[in-house]
Parts: sequence; structure tokens; C-alpha cells
Amino acid sequence: MVRNRTLSAQVIEAILILVMLLISFMSLAPVVHVFSVSFSDNAAAAGGLVKFWPVGFTLESYRKILEEPHFFNAFLVSVKRVLLGGGINFVLTVMMAYPLSRSNKEFPHRTIYMWFMLFTMLFTGGIIPLYLTIKSLGMFNTIWALVLPGAVPVFNVILLMNFFRNLPKELSEAGYMDGAGPWYMMIRVYLPLSLPAMATVTLFSIVGHWNAFFDGMIFMRSAEYYPLQTYIQQLVVSQNAMLELDSSKLELLMKVSDKTLNAAKIVVSMVPILIIYPFLQKYFIHGIMLGSVKE
Repeated sequence: MVRNRTLSAQVIEAILILVMLLISFMSLAPVVHVFSVSFSDNAAAAGGLVKFWPVGFTLESYRKILEEPHFFNAFLVSVKRVLLGGGINFVLTVMMAYPLSRSNKEFPHRTIYMWFMLFTMLFTGGIIPLYLTIKSLGMFNTIWALVLPGAVPVFNVILLMNFFRNLPKELSEAGYMDGAGPWYMMIRVYLPLSLPAMATVTLFSIVGHWNAFFDGMIFMRSAEYYPLQTYIQQLVVSQNAMLELDSSKLELLMKVSDKTLNAAKIVVSMVPILIIYPFLQKYFIHGIMLGSVKE
């Protein structure tokens, strides 16, 4: 009986391992393919010969991106956007999530504020009112046009609020009995216990700001103010622009296709996130709340 049960457990474990390996392969295969295409020759990529290994290895796509005069300026704009926008998102998310996680007795009319937030998440005014608002405030060609419209990510607020609500109520009761106020409880008690949730919402904000490109297209009037994603999106040469290129640039375009260039754009976009993620990932696997309340 024990032997059969052990054999069954081994079979189930083997099946689960195979399923996880299949899922891992399905997740990594597109990324590996994009890397391979970005380092491949134009003809091989256009002919569909590239699978999981570069064919006709070349760095022309990356050279095309790096040789653009505004590349590093756009990179710095994106870094500035991530630092400023991510910081604003973090502060406002915490300051909204904590009071909304309190009971109606502690925070009167909490339900009204909650419904107001949900309404703004489901319904928006659209691009035109946003465009007119940014124009009336004189924020064109400024970093504020990129960070202020999304200063309060409602989804992150709800996520962090639910995490705060799941923390033991004994923490609040003990703190209030010792004379701790709301600011002390939020900063010294709740935030240290909420590192996994804060790492999650911070990662969401960083990825959102880094990958955004459309707002840069409509709010930035000059290429020198473009964030990296908007700048990279503008690198695809139109047919009309190709007619004005000299012989050296036409020769470069013979080596670089839209397919390889777009693959290189994806790789460049992924690198910063791939660097940041390992530092935040460790907070997803640690139960920091364990042992915070003792009998």
C-alpha cells in the first residue's frame, strides 16, 4: 500500500515537473527567439531562418540604435521618469492605501472614497480631455506630463490596501494602546511588514513608466524630450524618409530590416527590467509577516 502510494506520488511529481518544464520553455522561447533575431542578418531574419540561434551574426541593428544622436538623452529621460514617477506613485499609493484599509469607524466615509476610486479606474475622460488639460497647464515638453497623469495607480492602491487589511488587527490595537498615532503605525509598523506588497506595486510602477511610449508621442513636441520607448518607436524609417537618405545610410538599411530592428528595440527595452527584477523578486518569496504577532 505504501509502495503504491509512493509510486503514485512519484508519477504525479514527474508529471508536474514535465508540465513546469513545458511552461518554462513556452515562456522563454519567444524571448530567446527575439534575442536571436536581433543579432541575425537581415536576409536570414526576413526569410524566417532564425529560430533559437542567430544566423549571420551581426550587430548592425544595435549600431543603428546607438548611433542615433538622441539615444542616450532618451535613455536619461526614461531613467528620470522612472525615478520621479515611481517615487510619486509609491508615496501616493501608500498614503491612499493605508487610510482606505481602516474600518469605517476609524475612517468615516471610507466607502465613498472607495467608490470614487473605482469609478475613476473603470471610466476615463479620454485622450482629448487629457491632452487639453496638459496643454492648459503648460506641461508640454516637460517630465511632469509623463508622470502626473498616472500619479495615482488605482490598481496598486487596491492591491496594497487589501494587503494592509489582511495584516493582524492586533497590531493596530497594540499600537493604539501604546499611544501610537496613524503616521507612526503606517511608517514604523505596517510598511516594514508590507515589503512583499510594496515590492510588487513598485515593480508595476517601474515597468509601467519604462514601457510607456504613447504619452511621449502626444505630449512631447521635440525629439530631445522623448523617453526611450517613444524614441525607439520613432526609429522605424518611413518610405518617404528613405528617399532622402545618402548612399551610406541606404547601405546600412540593406543590412537592417524592420524585423531585426524591432527585435533589437525589444531587447534594449527588456535589459533594465531584467536587471532590476532580481533585486525585487526576493521579497515575493519571503513571508515577512510570519511571527509579527505573538501569543
